Amino acid sequence: MQGAFVLTAASFVAKLLSAVYRVPYQNFAGDEGFYVYQQVYPIYGIAMTLALSGLPQFISKYVAEQKKPREQRQALEELFPLISGFGLILWALCFFTAQPLANWMGDGELAPLIRVVSFTFVIMPFLSITRGEFQGKLLMVPTAVSQVVEQLIRVAVIVFAAWSFKQFGWSVYRTGTVAMSGALVGGIVAVMVLWYYRRKVFGASIVRKLPDLGNISWPLGKRLVLEGGLMTIYSGLLILFQLIDSFTVKKALVDFGLSEHGAKLAKGVYDRGQPLVQLGLVVALAMSSSFLPLLTRYLVSRDRRMFIKTSQIFLRLTCGIAAAASIGLAMLLPYVNYALFKDYKGNETLVLFVFAIFFMAMVQAYQSIAQSQNEYRSSLQAAGAGLLLKIVVTGGLTKHFGTVGASLSTLLGLITALFILHLSCDRETRTYGSQRHFIRNLLICLAGMVAVLLCYYGGISIVFGVVQKRSIALLVAITGVFIGGSAFLILAIQLRLLTIREWLMLPFGSKLLRLNWKRG
Repeated sequence: MQGAFVLTAASFVAKLLSAVYRVPYQNFAGDEGFYVYQQVYPIYGIAMTLALSGLPQFISKYVAEQKKPREQRQALEELFPLISGFGLILWALCFFTAQPLANWMGDGELAPLIRVVSFTFVIMPFLSITRGEFQGKLLMVPTAVSQVVEQLIRVAVIVFAAWSFKQFGWSVYRTGTVAMSGALVGGIVAVMVLWYYRRKVFGASIVRKLPDLGNISWPLGKRLVLEGGLMTIYSGLLILFQLIDSFTVKKALVDFGLSEHGAKLAKGVYDRGQPLVQLGLVVALAMSSSFLPLLTRYLVSRDRRMFIKTSQIFLRLTCGIAAAASIGLAMLLPYVNYALFKDYKGNETLVLFVFAIFFMAMVQAYQSIAQSQNEYRSSLQAAGAGLLLKIVVTGGLTKHFGTVGASLSTLLGLITALFILHLSCDRETRTYGSQRHFIRNLLICLAGMVAVLLCYYGGISIVFGVVQKRSIALLVAITGVFIGGSAFLILAIQLRLLTIREWLMLPFGSKLLRLNWKRG
């Protein structure tokens, strides 16, 4: 549990940094510069998902299965050639096909960015193996420190690139190339941090002998692809959706009737939704990480009653928090958009897109429950169906409805994945919504929050009219979060949306209950 807390805290900081830097980048480089960066970002996102969560989780599990230190070393020696070979193949695919990939995205000038970001796959094996080794021995601090340091270095390079665009008049493509190099610099620094910890803890270097392709264990390779691949897919499901967007949305916007330049700007506006969704998901995904050890503990002890009960609590908490976050952000979106990105462009598109917070959080919650049971088939089917639908409908919806269609395609893909996961879950777990009229009470709480925010909107319109200053828009948005959140919490406590035990599992839950008791 302590290890889960350390990783959750590091993940929270890293995700916060990853979401926040996009605002100054868009402010400096504009919507076109943001489009250029976001087109190639999913490739980096896949590399880091492999290095941070997908592969280290599998490696740590595999290492923990070995009882003796010698067996653990042997397990790592078996894994290293597999992961190194996989990383080199991905690097070669990206580096040598950068121009065709850029053309496929509809913008040949993206090729230098793809070549730069491809090198993150070269350092990925060192990051994933060492992090997995530490986590398999329940040493979480090295992974956490390397993750935060990596993000700090990367964000510093990205902000420098955006500042240089404004200061020295760089092109959006040169700016994007330098910004993408931050991923490589951050990754190298992370390797050095892990090297330091490995020398300190084990007295040995991170560098291993070169992979011997003749000693590859194919059964282990199959398991690596199945389990590690599935963990990667779910950790980076939204990134894979972004990758599909990179290959389809800009070209579809041209078919929609926009010019080449207009399509780039529109895609840049559409991409504003990514940091908003990431910020909204931080709490829900942190909750997934903290519940997984608890679910696994009850499963190992064969306490089915507590496993079902904990799963139901997990789903209720995730559903309530994610629904309130999605609807609240959608209501305040125009002011948030203006405060962060300097204008009101794309409000309709972004209002739809932020509902991905709810669906993605629920997908992650169901997947965590399935993962704790070592259930992979239904999870793989759900991810495959969601990605397939996203691929099929994105182009058509974007051609007919513009970026609104692109947002709809993301929601449809996530809804499909969620529907399959829900049906494949235990029947008893699925009853979480009907217990104590949870869904009915949640809808009443959300309706109350919406009504309060509509009244707040009316008051703001009377006082300020159309807000034209970013500082006022930010103040209005922050005040709206406080007012809407307070309305939701008061109604939730009054209607007993959650049990006392469930409230106590939330941050500051005990304080909220104490305040309500005093008021009563």
